Amino acid sequence: MADKLTRILYVEDEPDIQAVARLALETLGGFTVEICSSGSEALSRASDFQPQLILLDVMMPGMDGPTTLGKLRELPQFAATPVIFMTAKVQPGEVAGYREIGAVDVIPKPFDPMTLSSQAQAIWERYHG
Repeated sequence: MADKLTRILYVEDEPDIQAVARLALETLGGFTVEICSSGSEALSRASDFQPQLILLDVMMPGMDGPTTLGKLRELPQFAATPVIFMTAKVQPGEVAGYREIGAVDVIPKPFDPMTLSSQAQAIWERYHG
């Protein structure tokens, strides 16, 4: 059995969504959450935080989610860290594309705050199953 999921890095540029996600993941899920507002911030803070799971917005100014994922994968300690994209762009072809570049799954936005932590936990368990 894999280690218990406790640390999640959430990369999202919208403060309102950050607040809802933090509440959902910390209060309902009991996770420790580090929130970054950009891909470059995620790259600079991920090493210190050592997330077990990364939730990554696709559409962000500057460095988008897919680019951020590529840069994270270049760092040896994050080569195998599971990444879940969070996006409104969830057409089957788009989801397949996210998986092709290394995402383990996609959580559609807008997400349900009441089920976000259980969705993240279920994907984590499936990935480590």
